[in-house]
Amino acid sequence: MKTIQEVFRDWEAVIGLEVHTELTTLKTKMFCDCPIDFGAPPNTHTCPVCLGLPGALPVPNRAAIESIVLAGLATNCDIEKRSMFYRKTYMYPDMPKNFQTTQGPIAFCMRGGLDLTVSGQGSDERIDVEHAEDGSYTTHIGITRIHMEEDAGKMIHVGGTDGRIAGASYSLVDYNRAGTPLIELVTEPDLRTPEEARRFMQKLRQIFLAIGISDCSMEEGSMRCDGNISLRRRGSTGFGTKTELKNMNSFKALHDGLAYEICRQAEVLEQGGVIYQETRHFEPATKRTIVMRTKETAEDYRLFPEPDLAPYDLSDEFIERVRAKLPELPDAKSARYQDEFGLAAADAETLAGDPAWARFFEDAAAGSGHAVRIANLMINELAGQLKGGDIATCKVAPASLAELADLVDGDAISGKQAKEVLAEMLETGDGPAAIVERRGMKQVSDAGELEAIVEQLIADNPDKVEAYRNGKKGLTGFFVGQAMKATKGQGNPKVISQIVTRYLEG
Repeated sequence: MKTIQEVFRDWEAVIGLEVHTELTTLKTKMFCDCPIDFGAPPNTHTCPVCLGLPGALPVPNRAAIESIVLAGLATNCDIEKRSMFYRKTYMYPDMPKNFQTTQGPIAFCMRGGLDLTVSGQGSDERIDVEHAEDGSYTTHIGITRIHMEEDAGKMIHVGGTDGRIAGASYSLVDYNRAGTPLIELVTEPDLRTPEEARRFMQKLRQIFLAIGISDCSMEEGSMRCDGNISLRRRGSTGFGTKTELKNMNSFKALHDGLAYEICRQAEVLEQGGVIYQETRHFEPATKRTIVMRTKETAEDYRLFPEPDLAPYDLSDEFIERVRAKLPELPDAKSARYQDEFGLAAADAETLAGDPAWARFFEDAAAGSGHAVRIANLMINELAGQLKGGDIATCKVAPASLAELADLVDGDAISGKQAKEVLAEMLETGDGPAAIVERRGMKQVSDAGELEAIVEQLIADNPDKVEAYRNGKKGLTGFFVGQAMKATKGQGNPKVISQIVTRYLEG
């Protein structure tokens, strides 16, 4: 099978995503007052409404409607004032009603879009656009709609392999999730590479976290993605037959699943085969896709207006009230960090993309004068030492990290020492100054004291001085190392290096 780079020489991928996001920050389900509680004992949060028992009538969750309108405004969608719910029929054990309450042709949010910048690894997957000098490029991804629906229950297949129904001894179903408010965002077929799909998902997750509508946990299934993929010869404008990859629950799985499917379709087409419209499953262990079922069509769902729910009429006042709740979005926050604090674009994007990290950074940088060092410590040291832990609950306070940045930029300690101090701060909660004092780590930056040490080293090593002056410039490291050894590692390496160079060149 060809690599994806080889495939892209002759073929263009056409990719559209369907992103499903549970509104986990709400307290109750979409059409009943059952609580939303991930991890609760199976089937303990159900009622006649979400179980679809005869005579039970749904009542819409107003907060859920506010959340989807907020999502639409944050992704530049038009908000449709009039829309309605439909019944989408399908027979599967995870949906006890045998239909899903969803929206029809007109959703709450229509015709949106996001600009996507792709840089670094994966930017070379796109060969038909103009790249900037740094290799990056920007493309626009249209959003067809964001509609509201209710989630299904959770199937648990016991026995077999990979937790799938094929080969399982028996299956269990938990209806706690059934009826949870779920928004589905459908993109236009504007994505062209697996890397673009991954970056789009990451950007969307950042936006939804920023507006506070979901925890967006891909591992727990509160955010998941289906991908529709087809191929066409480069230069053509028609669409090929598409396949759908279901429920990819990580950014890596999304990228790898799309990449494999693109390569698979190219191989089939180049061998004279036919691509069938079908739903496929990506197996992360083997990095292959396998057929699940033949793709359904809209007619199979027998959509018709939900008779138990009246059409929605959103007022201008309602929409503007929701608009007033929009926070600063990640792109705007990243631009502000670059302008206000002088951060590099990549660092600003990293911090702005997570609300908890952004709050921590802003609290630490407020009035410190060392924002760049604080960002560096957060991204390169703190993130690694937390190992996925919550920065909002760690023992290091923003003011303490700012104090640590002051010590590094003030040459009181080195960057290497800062890493050790930070580890102890996370363990004990002590301030950096106290740790530095207790461990005797304060750097020697006194020029007179360091000059005396360097002068003695120069006198003790005339052969190396002569070798340096004859062209072996790498000997600078020898003298700096010996000076650091003489100060028991507490000499300021920057100051020592300057003095050593001055003496050697003298």
